[in-house]
Amino acid sequence: MSDLDFEGWTCPLPLRDHPNIILGHGGGGKLSAELVEHLFLPAFQNEHLASLGDSTVLDLGGQRLAFSTDSFVVQPLFFPGGSIGDLAVHGTVNDVAMSGAQPLYLSAGFIVEEGLPLATLGGIVTRMGEAARAAGVMLVTGDTKVVDRGHGDGVYINTSGLGLIPEGVHVAAHRASPGDAVLVSGTLGDHGMAVMSVREGLEFETVIESDSAPLNGLVADLLAAVPDVHTLRDPTRGGVASALNEIARAAGVGILLEERHLPVKPAVQAACELLGMDPLYVANEGKLIAILPGEHADAALAAMQAHPLGSDARLIGHVTEAHPGILAVRTAFGATRVVDMQVGEQLPRIC
Repeated sequence: MSDLDFEGWTCPLPLRDHPNIILGHGGGGKLSAELVEHLFLPAFQNEHLASLGDSTVLDLGGQRLAFSTDSFVVQPLFFPGGSIGDLAVHGTVNDVAMSGAQPLYLSAGFIVEEGLPLATLGGIVTRMGEAARAAGVMLVTGDTKVVDRGHGDGVYINTSGLGLIPEGVHVAAHRASPGDAVLVSGTLGDHGMAVMSVREGLEFETVIESDSAPLNGLVADLLAAVPDVHTLRDPTRGGVASALNEIARAAGVGILLEERHLPVKPAVQAACELLGMDPLYVANEGKLIAILPGEHADAALAAMQAHPLGSDARLIGHVTEAHPGILAVRTAFGATRVVDMQVGEQLPRIC
C-alpha cells in the first residue's frame, strides 16, 4: 500500500509504571519524555523551560541569548573518532547552535573517580581544550569533585554553554510548518555505532568512527544562505526518530521521510543489522536536522554541502498537515510505516 491510515492508530506499550529509575529514563525516548514531563517540569515550571529545546532563549535587554547544559557519561572514555572530552565540548556547542546562536562561552564540571590515572584525565582535558579552540569558544569557569573508588566510572563531565542569537534569526521546534523541507547534514548513526562497536568488540572492513564535531560553523553558513530556517535539531540520544517525533508533536504537524533518501554508511548499516537496531534511532554527535520552507531547500542544501561537515547533506522528507504529531517513513516498496519514539534504552552510555 502507498498510504497509511493513521485514524485511530494505536500501539500497545509495555508497562511504564516504574517506581525506580532505569536506564531507559536516560535514553531520549518515551521514558525520558515522561520523566521530564511528570517529574521535572512540575517542580521547575517556567516560561523559559516550557519550550524543551536543545537550549533555551533568554531576552536580556534586547539581546537574545541561548543557554544550554548537558552531562556526559559515555563509556569507553576514548572511542574511534573522539573522547568524552571533545564530545562534551561538541555536544554543548551544538545545543547552543541549534537555537541559531553563535556559541561563545562554556563552563565545565568534572566528577572524577578516585584511582583514575592522571594521564587519562590529562588526555581528556587536552582534547577538550583543543576542541574548544577549534570551535571558537572559551571555557571560562568550572569545578572539580572527586568521588570514592567504584562510584564514578572514571570521569563524568557536565558542560554549559552561552551564545548570542543574530538579529532576525528565529529557530524553534514549533515553527515547523506544512510544506517545509526536512534536511539532514550527513550520514546517520555514526557516533552510536562507533561506541557500540568498541564495546561489543565488533570488527568490520572499515573502522566506524564517531562523527563528533562542532556544528556552529555549518549553522552560520546555512543561516547566511537561508535566514528563515524554522527548526534546527542535532539528533543525539534517540537519533533522528526521536528528534523528529519531538518536533512533530511540538508543532502539531506530521513529518514524512523517504527511506531511499536516508544516508547511512554501509558499515553502520551492517552493525545495526547485526545488533538488531534501526539507524533512525542511533545517535549522531556531529549532524543536524534542518526544517525550512520548501522553496529554499535547494539553496539550503547547496550551502550545507559546501561546508566540510555537510558534504553528505540530503533532503530526506517534508512536513505535512496529515497525521499531526506523527513521524512516518515511506519505504522503498511504497508502503508507509510509523516511526514512534522508543520506550526503553537502545544504546546506553553513548554520550
